[in-house]
Amino acid sequence: MTFDKLISYLKLDKQEFLFQFNSHPNYPSALAFSDTLNFMGVRNDAYELDKEYWDELPEEFIAIVENSFSLVKKSGNSYMIYSDKTKVLNKEELHRQSSDFVLLFEKDEKSDHKPVVGFKPFLYTVFVIMLIYSAFYLTWYEAAFNLLSLIGVYISLEIFNQKFGNVSTVIGSICRDTSAQQNLNSCDKIIIQDKTSFFGLKFSDLSLIYFAGIAVLGLFLPATAFIIKGFTLASVMAIGYSLYIQAFVEKMFCRICLLIIAILAVQLLICFRFFESLIFNTAVFLLTIILWLIAFSTVLSLNHLLEEKESFKKSNAKNLRFKRNYELFKRELLDKERIDFQDNHTFSLGNKEARLHIAVISNPYCGFCKGAHDILEGILKKYPDEVSVQIRFNYSPERADEKYTSLISNFMSIYKNKSGKDFLNAIDDWFENKNEDKISQLAGTYSAQEDLGPLVRITQENSNAGLNFTPVFIINGYLFPEKYDREDIWYFIDELLEDEEF
Repeated sequence: MTFDKLISYLKLDKQEFLFQFNSHPNYPSALAFSDTLNFMGVRNDAYELDKEYWDELPEEFIAIVENSFSLVKKSGNSYMIYSDKTKVLNKEELHRQSSDFVLLFEKDEKSDHKPVVGFKPFLYTVFVIMLIYSAFYLTWYEAAFNLLSLIGVYISLEIFNQKFGNVSTVIGSICRDTSAQQNLNSCDKIIIQDKTSFFGLKFSDLSLIYFAGIAVLGLFLPATAFIIKGFTLASVMAIGYSLYIQAFVEKMFCRICLLIIAILAVQLLICFRFFESLIFNTAVFLLTIILWLIAFSTVLSLNHLLEEKESFKKSNAKNLRFKRNYELFKRELLDKERIDFQDNHTFSLGNKEARLHIAVISNPYCGFCKGAHDILEGILKKYPDEVSVQIRFNYSPERADEKYTSLISNFMSIYKNKSGKDFLNAIDDWFENKNEDKISQLAGTYSAQEDLGPLVRITQENSNAGLNFTPVFIINGYLFPEKYDREDIWYFIDELLEDEEF
């Protein structure tokens, strides 16, 4: 079985992967493949999924195509298949050649590409410094030229950000069509749907590169006047191209594009009206080339980085939509054998007659259990009359020290002698502060040694069911699926309450 293209696409070490896969006890099963991916740092969940649900899958998933583990990547109405080689299949061909096995994976991100904190204030500070310098050290027309360049940089940045889903109020206010109920119609069509591609960059990206370069060169006027004149003259071609696209291709005018054209036109007039024609300077020209290469490389890298981030966001959103499908959750929940506990009343809260019963197997000294109890408390607050809840603390007198026994005894006293709300508050206070004396004070005069026999029996029931780790959720006797995070229960609680078959 070979899947070179799949291993290459996931950027895994081929030799290491094959060694781990071949040495797995269940080789060459799907379990062996899934475990090997997990070992190699590719988190994944496996499903047996009928083809009717495949349209809800993320854009990338792994399936068994023609008896070989293959990466399936949606591409329009077709599917790219990466296995021992790359091929393209349509939907019908993919369904016919595949089993029902699918594996959803999440590639580890080596770095979290987040925008720099405070980027805009920093940018505005740079703008202000450049304007102050221009006002004090340059002529009025040179300062005006630099002001127009900074306006061009700002507008181009807003367009750049909007391309990746960030709404710009500035562009929105300029492009809004006040005569109709459409918003950003012409700007969307011309800017966002721009088919121009220069090394993967759109026309709006080139605008950002141009204005950024001109803004820096403008600080060195009049030494850079000759170079600036050349670039402003070249911008005439960009003006002509943009007007042609708007007038004859899209047959509508984009106001933000017209504003940029106006800036270019005014800069052109300033150049040829006020800038003196100086002698060509080779050093300045070489520095200009370096400057533009830096600007081009920076924008190209940012563009590629943000495109990858946007693609990941879309894929993750679709993955979550698939994961939150109640029918799939229910099927995973009912996949395990039902656990029938005899004791469902010790440490029981909520409506004991409710159809939906949630139990949490917990330990007061378990660090991870706080989150589970927070979820349980939230469910009780939101559905006090629709849910029955039981806290199943593990307690074994042979292994428990005096401090733990005293703590459990105090919990039992509070539960038996005070309200359910007081008991829940005591549990919450314990996981927040871990203060034995505070729990003893809450128990008050009832803090005498309690009969802990029910908790011993609960612990034995947990052990008999193989539930030795904490925390664990049990819903109507069914173990909460491992494929889901505990917090995911919030996505299904309403449907669990409404499901009369469950």
